[in-house]
This record gives sequence, structure tokens and C-alpha cells, in this order.
Amino acid sequence: MAQNKNIQALSDQGVSVWLDDLSRERIETGNLQELIDTMGVVGVTTNPSIFQAALAKGDRYDEDLRQCAREGKDVWETVRKLTTDDVRAACDIMMPVFEATNGLDGRVSIEVDPRLAHDTAGTVQQAKELAEVVDRPNVFIKIPATVEGLPAISQVLAEGISVNVTLIFSLDRYRGVMNAFLTGLEQAREAGKDLSKIYSVASFFVSRVDTEIDKRLDAIEGDKAQEAKELKGKAGVANAQLAYQAYEEVFGTPRWQNLADDGANAQRPLWASTGVKNPDYKDTLYVTELVAPNTVNTMPEKTLDAVADHGEVTGDTVTGSYAAAGEVLDQVEALGISYSDVTDVLEKEGLEKFDQAWAELADEVQKDLDLARSDVEGEK
Repeated sequence: MAQNKNIQALSDQGVSVWLDDLSRERIETGNLQELIDTMGVVGVTTNPSIFQAALAKGDRYDEDLRQCAREGKDVWETVRKLTTDDVRAACDIMMPVFEATNGLDGRVSIEVDPRLAHDTAGTVQQAKELAEVVDRPNVFIKIPATVEGLPAISQVLAEGISVNVTLIFSLDRYRGVMNAFLTGLEQAREAGKDLSKIYSVASFFVSRVDTEIDKRLDAIEGDKAQEAKELKGKAGVANAQLAYQAYEEVFGTPRWQNLADDGANAQRPLWASTGVKNPDYKDTLYVTELVAPNTVNTMPEKTLDAVADHGEVTGDTVTGSYAAAGEVLDQVEALGISYSDVTDVLEKEGLEKFDQAWAELADEVQKDLDLARSDVEGEK
């Protein structure tokens, strides 16, 4: 489906290119369809920050807001309607891709309320509600990979609902996610679900790892300063490469083969947070250095444009890199930087950012609702 040669090269290596953005504007102007047709985009991811940015600009939501005001919907009912309407519309645009890939791609993700990140039962309930409201076979329900999120992932998959697991930073947690995935499929099989219809991706975050570790490397002075400097910008890719090694191990086990024999689809690694935060780094770093079969790379449009323009895809850059990647993380640890502390901080900050975006979204919608109510009152 890709038209751009660099995106086609990624696709040829088994990488699915997804867009990490969505808005009513992209849907209504035909921009999303254009990205499918010309840039080989075969999926869409969203999060609370993306929705907050979309609803904060323009007037494309005004009529829906007035309708919500007429119906007496509160702020959260309105947020639910606006976001699920956009995701449903994007699912419809992506449906030909979904059908052409037999369900592998053509996916659109929507995240459960981030305030439920430590509430297993609440996450399961809302995941089921979102799947029902969007009502499209190509929707992915995003669930954060918190400790409390792991059993929720299993329970939602057991219902036959496809899941995008998000906010994964550490290798240990990623293994926990894959275990939750296998458990969910086993439960789905026991419940008589068709395993071939259930799909999942595991969103492993990349650039934020470098941002946090680089900050700590910069703080190192004295005779270790040069060694620290040379490690900058290496940990994020190394961490992801080791995640792929874990993926290969887990999906090479008899436990997985037993499920695959019954039609199950492997949970693909998805590289998230692939926009480069440090301007000194190559703007395609988290794409061209993470090329491997059966993966997804979800990119902000700026990164997608950079890859299309000058991304150098040289083949698989992950398989076989594991010894060198492990050495990078060992060297970081040897400098006194705790890997587990870094990943704990990143998970906490990630949830806080989504909580803040959700609160800002609610504030924005509440203001818009109040204005819409004034308009509606004026119509009477």
C-alpha cells in the first residue's frame, strides 16, 4: 500500500507504519486517507494528549458540542461522544486496510480513561464499553501496562476484544505484558472465542528512555564524564532491541505454539514515542534503528515526513544486536544509573502526563459546552 520508497522499504522488512495522531480535521479534510494512499500509513494511535490537542483548536466540534448541550450531556459524556465518534470515523476510513491485511493492520486505538490506570475492574469495564460504543472490528482498546493493568489486559482479551497495551518501558514489565496476553488468549479459548479474530500490540516506548537516561548521564562529572557522554542517545534503542529479543523468546515457546495451533495471532511489538526529543539526534533514529519483522512503528507526522524524505532503511537493524544492546544498558548501570528507577519514573510521568491532558481536555470541553448551552438557550 505504501507509495513512498522509504516507507515501502520499511513495509518490505515487515514494519507496519502507523500514525500517532488523529483529529476531526484529518478525518474531514481527507488528510488521513491521503496518508494511507501516499505514505503507506496502515494504522492510527491516539492518546489523551492527542485528543486534547485536537479539541483545543478549530471549530469542527462545535455542532456536536451544541447537540450534546441540547441533550443535557455532562462533560465526560461529551468527551466520550467526541472521541469515540472520531475513532469510529477513522476505523471506517481504515477498513479497506483492515480487510486487505486480514485484520493485522487498519487498526485505530482509543485509550481507557488514564485515571483508571490503577483500577483493574474499572479498566475492564470501560474497555468493554469503549469497544461497544465504537462498534468496529478494527478498534484497539489501549490499556496502560501498570501492575493493575496486567490482569485487566487478560480479562479484556478473554472477552474477545483486541488490545493495544501502552506505556511499556521496562523489559520485566514487557514480559509481564506478554504473559498477560497469553493468559488472556487461554481464557478466551476456554470461553469458546475465535482466537483468529483477536489481535494485540505491545507499545514499547523509546525516546523517553533516552530523555531520562541522557539527563542522568549529563549530571555525571569527573573521570566518568566522557564515558557518560559517549552513551548518550543509545539506551532507548538498546532497550527496544532487547525487548524484541524477549518477544522472540516468548513467541518461540511451546505455550505460545499451543495457542498458535488454535489460530492465535502473535502480539506484535509496537515502537512508540518515536519522535526524537533531542535535536542533536538523527530525526529518523527511532525508526531506522528499529527495523525488524512483525513490528509496528507509530510515528507523529513530523517523524513520518522525515522518514519519507530521507530515512535510510538498510534492512533488519534489531535481530542479532542483543549482545551490544545489553552492553549499553550494563554500561549505563555501571555508571550508577538505576534502570529500574528510570523505568519506574517514566511510567509515573507517563501516567501523570495523560492525567493532565485528560483534565485539560475536560476543562476545554466544559468551556465549550457552557458556550454551546448559551447558544442553545438563545435558540429558544
